[in-house]
Amino acid sequence: MSRKILVTSALPYANGAIHLGHLVEYIQTDVWVRFQKMRGHQCWYVCADDTHGTPIMLRAEKEGITPEALIERVHGEHTRDFAGFLVGFDNYYTTHSEETRACANEIYARLQAAGLIDTRIIEQYYDPLKEMFLPDRYIKGDCPKCGAHDQYGDNCESCGAAYTANELNNPYSAVSGAKPELRQSEHYFFRLSDRRCQGFLRRWTQGEGRLQSEAANKLQEWLGEVGESKLTDWDISREAPYFGFEIPGAPGKYFYVWLDAPIGYMGAFKNLCAREGLDFDEYWGPDSTAELYHFIGKDILYFHALFWPAELQHAGYRTPSKVFAHGFLTVDGAKMSKSRGTFITAESYLAEGLDPEWLRYYYAAKLSSSMEDIDLNLDDFIARVNSDLVGKFVNIASRSAGFIVKRFAGQLCVCDESLPAINAIRARAPQIADHYEAREFSKAIREVMALTDLANQYVDSVKPWELARQPAREGELQAACSNALNLFRLLTILLKPVLPALAAKAEAFLNVAPFVWHDSDTVLAAGHAINAYQHLLTRVDKKQVDALLAANRQSLSATPPPAPPPPAEPAAAVAVADVAPAAVAAAGPAISIDDFLKVDLRIARIVEATQVEGADKLVRLLLDVGPLGSRQVFAGIKAAYEPSALVGRLTVMVANLAARKMKFGISEGMVLAASDADGETPGIFLLSPDAGAQAGMRVK
Repeated sequence: MSRKILVTSALPYANGAIHLGHLVEYIQTDVWVRFQKMRGHQCWYVCADDTHGTPIMLRAEKEGITPEALIERVHGEHTRDFAGFLVGFDNYYTTHSEETRACANEIYARLQAAGLIDTRIIEQYYDPLKEMFLPDRYIKGDCPKCGAHDQYGDNCESCGAAYTANELNNPYSAVSGAKPELRQSEHYFFRLSDRRCQGFLRRWTQGEGRLQSEAANKLQEWLGEVGESKLTDWDISREAPYFGFEIPGAPGKYFYVWLDAPIGYMGAFKNLCAREGLDFDEYWGPDSTAELYHFIGKDILYFHALFWPAELQHAGYRTPSKVFAHGFLTVDGAKMSKSRGTFITAESYLAEGLDPEWLRYYYAAKLSSSMEDIDLNLDDFIARVNSDLVGKFVNIASRSAGFIVKRFAGQLCVCDESLPAINAIRARAPQIADHYEAREFSKAIREVMALTDLANQYVDSVKPWELARQPAREGELQAACSNALNLFRLLTILLKPVLPALAAKAEAFLNVAPFVWHDSDTVLAAGHAINAYQHLLTRVDKKQVDALLAANRQSLSATPPPAPPPPAEPAAAVAVADVAPAAVAAAGPAISIDDFLKVDLRIARIVEATQVEGADKLVRLLLDVGPLGSRQVFAGIKAAYEPSALVGRLTVMVANLAARKMKFGISEGMVLAASDADGETPGIFLLSPDAGAQAGMRVK
């Protein structure tokens, strides 16, 4: 039965870049949503930038632009970063919208009509130079408990004490440095202490499995025992100047950012409804039978499991079906650190050329339904991606596809559906689906990798690379490779929620429609034609990770910008980058264009790749060079590449290099690779052409 589901992730604040800690949540949500869509459910995923508040206003002022210009720019940056990590929002919007304003005004009016809005005079610090009331985080001073200097107005980072800004000793404004003054002003409050709110929240937080058990227990602590009133009224207003929505009927008073931030979920969905022709009330109305899920970090549980459901309930809307809280991200066992370069931005990860699906897979392999923190261990990240995805999963296709395309015109034969590996996949697929549904992604990944091991055991048992050397066994070769590719297809279906881009490449290579979950019940028919195999995934190189850490350390250092380069000299046809003298020396002696044209560089497809017994560094490659035929080459790349992972890959070779007799056989050319100065691994990178290149094409 098809379900109607609305899913949200917490709204990132429009005052900073998306980093790898943020991405834990958005990748987790995206995997769950993609799984639901693969199952055929009507599942919508919305989110938005959280755009209001004092920090936005002050940053825009510092940059000399309007808050609207700032949030528009940051929205573009966030949209770019999320797209780079394949987070598939149906609508990524902004809380600074007319839809959110309308919803906020309506909720406020309904709460006011219900007698749940109150006003009272409070005393608050005021900056006489900036002429503004100061949020606690913009007041600093000496901790009233331990005396530590320069502590924030709500807690001490030295001793961990919590207090109010009024308790600070020697307070000063973090905005202007002025000594703040205590002034009175009228504020608006949502009466959470009202018995209606208290009674509702006791029922809502403890019933129907809306929260994880650890979250429900924490909320019980906050609520206190029955008859004990721990919840205080919530201050929902701020004084001008403030960037946000003005409270109706209260000139100079603005909704506190946390009042309209969750309402931004409604605003984003209302905007989607207008585009897609959806019924807003079908998902948010009091009689809604749709499912509503919020994915959040455990640090904002208080807002999403107390304030938010109380607002919705008493304003006449439905409440969330469930709130899913997750833990934080540590890197190499420690808090993300700017000084160590582990406070890694999404933009820098992509700019350094790291594959976003490496991170998606690693997070999925760590994530569960609990609120426990997860650790990004960078050495484990490298090892797990290279072993699981390249060495095991992609390896199944790379060892089989080339034979089908070259020997059998791309056509598969009948798949043996009695294979133990195929039966195991079919038997375990329902359990894997249950793991995805329950957000137990790490369990799903363990199951899939165990099935991948079974698939590789089958390939190792039939040895298609040996069958290919025996002409009388062509039928066995086609059957072995057809079975292997069907196994690869089934495993890809199970991994598609985690690896959507790789799955799309596999769908194109296998010449099939986009996978849906029930495709795991079927195999490809005899006679089905596949396309030429293109490399699906590269290995992680430790040097890439080291460069990523270095890039994030460098971005934080206060180094002066480099001097502008001198005016360029006019060039006849090509602009050449300025190069340091040492680099010029390392380039070697100049050659003429005639010398270069003597080298015949060709695209070559690796048909076979095997280890050379008795050689520490060599891999034997059998290359298809199109009209030039086949060439055998011995390449010193053993330490950098698993031979089986090279099969089917395109590379570049020197085709007119004189054949050389070696201890292990004749080498009929040379493949090209980049390396560090010493040529030591892991700094060896085999050259690969872009998609579309064909074996035998000349490189010039």
